[in-house]
Amino acid sequence: MKSILSFALLLSALATSAQDGHEKGSGGKELAHLDIHTSTVCDMCEKTIEENLIYEKGVKKVNVDLAKSEIHVEYDPKKNTPEALRTAVSKLGYMADEVPGDEAAFKKLPLCCQKEGCGKPAAKP
Repeated sequence: MKSILSFALLLSALATSAQDGHEKGSGGKELAHLDIHTSTVCDMCEKTIEENLIYEKGVKKVNVDLAKSEIHVEYDPKKNTPEALRTAVSKLGYMADEVPGDEAAFKKLPLCCQKEGCGKPAAKP
């Protein structure tokens, strides 16, 4: 009797863990990866972009690499496009590849970002 009960508990635990894996996005959905060159330079830039871009439709993961001035985005290509993601970054006030940051949004960025010019392309020598 104990072995039947133990087997039932084990089977239940396996079914639960398999269900958790499916909920975490490992259900076979193909994700696309996009690297967006930007002009971010500080931790506030990183925080602003990561906290806001994750709410764009289909976005699964956002990582800002300050050393390379790049935003790495994993998203569902059925729900979003590279152009729309660049526009979303621009609307936050930051440059996204060749798309300049929105002027009004740039003025709302933290003062450190405005001083460093995070939303504007780097000055050419």
